[in-house]
Amino acid sequence: MLGLMQDRPLLISSLVEHAATFHPDTKIVSRRPEGGIHRTDWRGIRDQSRRVAGMLRDLGVQPGDRVATLAWNSDRHLALYYGVSGSGAVLHTVNPRLFPDQIDYIVNHAEDTVLCFDVTFAPLVEKLAPRLKSVRHYIALCGPGHRPAVDLPGLQCFDELVAAQGTDYVWPEFDERTASSLCYTSGTTGNPKGVLYSHRSTVLHALMELAPDTFGLNSGETLMLIVPMFHANGWGAPYGAAMVGAGLVLPGQFLDGKSVYELMRDEKVTFSQGVPTVWQSCCPSMRRCRPRTW
Repeated sequence: MLGLMQDRPLLISSLVEHAATFHPDTKIVSRRPEGGIHRTDWRGIRDQSRRVAGMLRDLGVQPGDRVATLAWNSDRHLALYYGVSGSGAVLHTVNPRLFPDQIDYIVNHAEDTVLCFDVTFAPLVEKLAPRLKSVRHYIALCGPGHRPAVDLPGLQCFDELVAAQGTDYVWPEFDERTASSLCYTSGTTGNPKGVLYSHRSTVLHALMELAPDTFGLNSGETLMLIVPMFHANGWGAPYGAAMVGAGLVLPGQFLDGKSVYELMRDEKVTFSQGVPTVWQSCCPSMRRCRPRTW
C-alpha cells in the first residue's frame, strides 16, 4: 500500500513556482557583467526561467542533455538554474578559474551541447571553441548591444533568444531522481571528476538550509550570494532562497571589498554567504565609510 498524501516528485521547477506564487514581488538584484544593476523579482525569474526552457526546446536540447555555463552570479544565471534543470536537461556549471586545458577536458567529458557564457569570458570561449567537440550552440549572456566581438560559430545573444519565447511553458514532470546539475571537482589528483546532482538531492539539500541549526534562511532575509554559482551549486542558496521566498542580491564578478560593501549597504542585505577572504577585503571599506542605518 502506498501513501497518497502530497504525492508529488521533488523537482527544482516547483521551487521557483512556489516563490513566484507566494513571494512574487520579493526583489532579485544583480550587478551584470556588462555593467549596471538589474532589478527583478521572483515572478520575473520564474517567467525568465520558463522562457529559457522554451529557448532550449527550440534549440533541440533533449532531456538529459548537458547545458554548460561559464558565468558569474547574476539574474541570467539564476534563470538558467531553473530553466535548464526544470526542462529535464542538466545544468553544468563550469568553474572559469580552472586552467583552460581543464575546462576543455570538462566540457568535452560532459559532452555539453550548449555553452552559455558571460561577456567577460568571451576571449576564453573563443580560444577553447575549436577544441569543444560536442558544443552546438554558443550563447552570450547579454543583449544585442553587448554582443562580444569574437569568432564563434552561430553566436547568439541570450536576451534576444529568451525575448522570443512566451511565458506559458509547462514544466514537465519526471522522476525526482533524474539528474539536475553537474559540477566537476578541482584541486584533486588527475583530471577533474564530475559530481551529478539529482532533483531530489537538490530539493532536500535546500530544505536543510532552512533549519535553525544550519543557515536558518527565511522569507524575511535578503541574501547576498558571494559564493560562486559555479561552485557546488552556490552552496544551494539559489534553491533555498526560492523555497522560502527570500530576496537575493547577486554581485556578478565585482567582488572587491568596496563593491561588495556598497551593494550590501545599498540593498539592505541581512544575510550573506562567502569565504573569509571576501570579508577580510570588506573590512577597510567598512572602516572608511560612515556608519549608516540600513
